[in-house]
Amino acid sequence: MNELPQQLANGLALGALYGLIAIGYTMVYGIVQLINFAHGEIFMIGGFGALTTYMALPDGISLFVAVPLMIIGGAVAAVAVATAAERFAYRPLRGAPRLAPLITAIGLSLALQQAVWAWYPDAKKARSFPEFTGSSFKILDNLAIQRADAFLLVLAPLCMFALGFFVSKSRSGRAMQATAQDPDTAKLMGINTDRIIVMAFAIGAAFAAIAAVAYGLDKGQIHYEMGFILGLKAFTAAVLGGIGNIYGAMVGGVVLGLAEVMSIAYIAEIPGMQQLGGGAWSNVWAFVLLILVLLVRPQGLLGERVADRA
Repeated sequence: MNELPQQLANGLALGALYGLIAIGYTMVYGIVQLINFAHGEIFMIGGFGALTTYMALPDGISLFVAVPLMIIGGAVAAVAVATAAERFAYRPLRGAPRLAPLITAIGLSLALQQAVWAWYPDAKKARSFPEFTGSSFKILDNLAIQRADAFLLVLAPLCMFALGFFVSKSRSGRAMQATAQDPDTAKLMGINTDRIIVMAFAIGAAFAAIAAVAYGLDKGQIHYEMGFILGLKAFTAAVLGGIGNIYGAMVGGVVLGLAEVMSIAYIAEIPGMQQLGGGAWSNVWAFVLLILVLLVRPQGLLGERVADRA
């Protein structure tokens, strides 16, 4: 039990990472009812865009100066790829049966992964990523927060609340809500639904890039395959919280992160469960939690904000 505060902090940081990525899934699904399975690779491209930006900066630059520039560089790369995917891969299939864009998303995911593997320099192995130097923040005798985790724990809720304010209060945000509710009627009211959909893809990609920078700062490396599992877990977080709900995506991410960390730390300590604990089983318990929640509450913890259209 002495380790509980530390495990809670670790779970919150991991959940914030999942939540930032999950917002991209929930934004796109909430407006166009599309599960963008290529979003994990958008996250990965954001990481490589941030690394490219860092390598272009002068040697010896302070990381506190470099990180905002890396976020901008990663966001530019991620947004460019995401909006191009929307324009050339998804928009032509907007009126097609839902299976068509779903298969396209899976194919695009593989294509983006292999493109980075083939054309980014030395991407066939993990690339080193800058890390925060210095000691962790000591809060209690049994609680220390790493600098990368603190960065994520501050930035993730700020991004979530800023997006929530934008969607609820701004003109473009209200246009997003109208497009999500009824795109045909929104068009008749003068809303450019194509622009709104592109905006949803762009916002989700920018948040994924922020998550990629935080991930790289924490792990000290990035890899062309890193988006697959993280993207799958982020999608799970979006479903867990209630896909289509911005706050639900973050709540689902936090619940999933806590469940994963706690399963690693404590399940092996239960008598008779020694073989079902540890990092190898963390993914299993995360998805077991998802199944249990959906059996009780199929709409997710906070529920969908937008009803599914026929």
